[in-house]
Amino acid sequence: MCSLEKRGRVFILTLTGDGEHRLSPDAIASIRNALSRAKSESSAAGGRGFALVTTAEGRFFSNGFDLAWARSGGSTSSARSRLQSMVTLFRPLVADLLSLPMPTIAAVTGHAAAAGFMLAISHDYVEMRGDRGILYMSEIDIGMPFPPYFLALMRSKISDHKVLREIVLEGKKMGAADAVAKRIIDGAHGGEKETLEAAVRRAEELASRNWIGDVYVSIRKGLLPEISSSVGFSPETDEDRNKLLSESKL
Repeated sequence: MCSLEKRGRVFILTLTGDGEHRLSPDAIASIRNALSRAKSESSAAGGRGFALVTTAEGRFFSNGFDLAWARSGGSTSSARSRLQSMVTLFRPLVADLLSLPMPTIAAVTGHAAAAGFMLAISHDYVEMRGDRGILYMSEIDIGMPFPPYFLALMRSKISDHKVLREIVLEGKKMGAADAVAKRIIDGAHGGEKETLEAAVRRAEELASRNWIGDVYVSIRKGLLPEISSSVGFSPETDEDRNKLLSESKL
């Protein structure tokens, strides 16, 4: 489902296996387990100065939820129940990324659709290959309502209402150059190799700042209050901030 390796101070999580990297319950669990390992290893090494890159093998970054698995239950009601289970299971994965105590970069080396698009923008930065691959929210085209936390995530990460309208109400497919111009992603690169290299380079630069991971998470959540609330995080208290201050350089 996915692998996790460590190159210096950078963790690289790679989606493996199924060519479309569909987000089945098993795939979601595998990714969450890898993120938990990265968090645990960074904590054991002092809790500061790390970064994570998420990428994928093949022509897809992720083509969203595993609809074939949902339909395999047989009846329409079973399919709907299975789909809802994936929606429910994916929400804490978004929370895991928002609470990971290090900068995160998605290296989108292929198509990222629906929940796959959401997986990409759950990261702090997105680098994407420019020679092929699209970003696409398919819900309007296939007749599925958006989970509220999907909309909260998109509103948190895409500031231009007209761009958001194109994505959610028109189902517009966007290549990397268009996505950079519309400030959805951070960079477009020649191909798979160049995209991963750019993501790792950014990760290494950010890890070299040696930031305190828990402080980074606190600031990230404060920057993104709507999606933080939507995935279940409580507002930070004065006690929480004072605890973080005790770890500062002051």
